[in-house]
Amino acid sequence: MSQFFVDSTSGPSPPGVPTSFTTDVNSPSVPIANVLIAIGGNSIVNNSFGFRTDGSLGSNTLTSQLTNRISVSTTTSDGAGQTQVVTLMTTTNGSAVIFRSYIIGVDVSNNVCTGTETIGVARTLAGVVTVLGTNDVFLEEDAALTATAYDITGSTNVLSLTVTGIAGRTINWTSVFEFVQAP
Repeated sequence: MSQFFVDSTSGPSPPGVPTSFTTDVNSPSVPIANVLIAIGGNSIVNNSFGFRTDGSLGSNTLTSQLTNRISVSTTTSDGAGQTQVVTLMTTTNGSAVIFRSYIIGVDVSNNVCTGTETIGVARTLAGVVTVLGTNDVFLEEDAALTATAYDITGSTNVLSLTVTGIAGRTINWTSVFEFVQAP
């Protein structure tokens, strides 16, 4: 019979437990009782990498964020109003923005939907956002929702999404808006 023994004083020590994690913002994230909560999220922050980590100012939560994006939702109905305007982002004066937005509208009661991918370019000068030309649109929808409408427009330093529903229908709208802003 053979026996095998490893002397704990020779060779490398077992790995230690990290006591903190350096993050891109609000660093560090510090485990509490060896527990680190890692979650995902979105951020409207303009970041050329499209991703950052947030340490939540020393808490035990580390958030991995997709940047340069926001998710918004609204509802059009006879009671709430058939036209809704949602702010997507506040632009920086003297900047330009290229954007892509995925917009989906669902009438759950009638099991019909409409959806689009919208791509465009805007610039901000003297506090006014101007969307250049006409947004490029890829559109698919059920026949019952062809009268719906959506558009991304500019005003005073703000890019907005306007959605218009149909009388007698309640439509739940969601949009994920992605952008790159320069400078």
